[in-house]
Amino acid sequence: MASPLDNLISHLSRLPGIGERTATRLAFYLLRTSPAFREGFAQSIQNLSQIHLCSQCSTVTDKDPCAICTSHVRLHDVICVVEKPSDIYSIERLHSYQGLYHVLHGLLSPMEGVAPSDLRLPQLFTRLSQQPPKELILALSPTVEGDATSSYITKQLAPQTSAGRLSITRLASGLPIGSDLEFADQITLGKAFEARTRLS
Repeated sequence: MASPLDNLISHLSRLPGIGERTATRLAFYLLRTSPAFREGFAQSIQNLSQIHLCSQCSTVTDKDPCAICTSHVRLHDVICVVEKPSDIYSIERLHSYQGLYHVLHGLLSPMEGVAPSDLRLPQLFTRLSQQPPKELILALSPTVEGDATSSYITKQLAPQTSAGRLSITRLASGLPIGSDLEFADQITLGKAFEARTRLS
């Protein structure tokens, strides 16, 4: 039976970007910290069981609807579509975007069998029909899958855009092609937001 330390190293090494050597270093660091810190750390992991998806925007939250969707100071007529919840954290660090979000939890990829029904696209279209915004910002990574998803959304919403009821924009191409939005620096991401282009 593995010791508590070996068990911790094993779990830490399963995290993205964490090899066995880094996991060992982290485990021994935790061993040197105060019991209060370790208890708080353990409790924060336990509290992850309280996390679920927001019924409106599909981000991760411990309250439903989430704090962003229920905020009275945010612009409810602008929705930013992102691939994953962590993208919201990247955008929020800019302190300049004040609209709402919608998380797709992936991108379209016919080669990998990811269809519209596998994402939170039906929920997006239902949301837009019930509470139509003035602008929909597509903040998706500039990859083949991101382009395919943006194109699909734009085609599905063509009647609204042609009637002038909805404006669809996309982040400017200041983001490197083939990169992931999560790893963009704040200056690049901020400039991309400022110079977003209209798709319809």
